[in-house]
Amino acid sequence: MVVVYLLVGTVAGFIAGLFGVGGGMIIVPALLLTFSLQGYEPAYLTHVAIGTSLATIIVTSISSVRAHHAKGMVRWDIFREMWPGLFIGALVGAAIARQLSSGALQLIIALFAWFVAYKMWVQPAKDEADSTDHLPNSVLQKSAGGVIGVASALFGIGGGSLTVPYLHHFGVRIQQAVATSSACGLPIALAGALGFAGFGVSSSQLPPGAVGFVHIPAFIGISLASAFTAPLGAKLAHYLPAQRLKQTFGVFSLIVGCIFMAKAAAHFQI
Repeated sequence: MVVVYLLVGTVAGFIAGLFGVGGGMIIVPALLLTFSLQGYEPAYLTHVAIGTSLATIIVTSISSVRAHHAKGMVRWDIFREMWPGLFIGALVGAAIARQLSSGALQLIIALFAWFVAYKMWVQPAKDEADSTDHLPNSVLQKSAGGVIGVASALFGIGGGSLTVPYLHHFGVRIQQAVATSSACGLPIALAGALGFAGFGVSSSQLPPGAVGFVHIPAFIGISLASAFTAPLGAKLAHYLPAQRLKQTFGVFSLIVGCIFMAKAAAHFQI
């Protein structure tokens, strides 16, 4: 399965750099399928997939943000306001996820992905020349970071699916929103991975090689590959038209939502 983990990391890394996400929307369903094919107990497979995804995003985020920073697109002023909320929120999200069933997590992720797809298609892209920031005050930005952190830990993502639309809504250029989202994924991934590893230690029926809800072999394989491909996606993001980038992101989210809704339906035998 090492080859599978490397392949997942290759695709996830590219997606992470391109869209400013952590790659979790690729990693989580791919790991669920991989773990199922290996015959692991299903009770906590979604939890392990999410926790492992968050751990890999630590590496992906660092690689992606370096590429975006080199282009001068990361809004570090926004990052400084949001990171405390992102970190604390991700810890809270990991604690909440521990109490939910796999089917409930899958249903939440599916609905969220569809919502993001809708928003990215109906909200017009801000033109670079006309775009002006109108971000809320410091308290509200930290609060927004907390909400994004909680949701991201539940979904096993780096927060880009929320951070990009949030920043874009307040007038930040789509390319800058994508780049800044890459940086915001790091505190989410650090806190989320620590939370899932810690809260899952006492759980039974975990797959071999798992430390809590983090699968170490998958983490290593995905991280190694994604570190190389994330900069490639980041480079391409700066050449795509803003509206095309948004629409592609929307289609991607729609597909992911369908995958998770099918899994949730199977879990609840709908």
